[in-house]
Amino acid sequence: METAAGAQWNLTQNQYVMEVFTRLGYPHYLLTILGVWKIPAFIGILVPKFPLVKEWAYAGLFFVYTGAVASHIAAGDSVSKWMGVAIFALMIMVSWYLRPASRKLPSGQTNNKTAV
Repeated sequence: METAAGAQWNLTQNQYVMEVFTRLGYPHYLLTILGVWKIPAFIGILVPKFPLVKEWAYAGLFFVYTGAVASHIAAGDSVSKWMGVAIFALMIMVSWYLRPASRKLPSGQTNNKTAV
């Protein structure tokens, strides 16, 4: 899964990710932050049970990948530069949608409370 590989690439700050972050204008310390948070996201999606953690992990990865697409587009990069990340975002959405019922939140467990 890209999340585990991405965590490793971010934490080791390999040449490719360093060049991308430099071109996009992001500080390199953000690689460490993203790399650290991708590890529990990867574990959270794979480990059975803990459906709320899975929801958070899917949401976090969706934000990471769609944010990367938006960053590339804002920087004026060609489609070839951001299409791979867009595919990862799509894969996260499909994985979330197709996950088995045993890995979904039971209805009513979202803690959405409305103020009266």
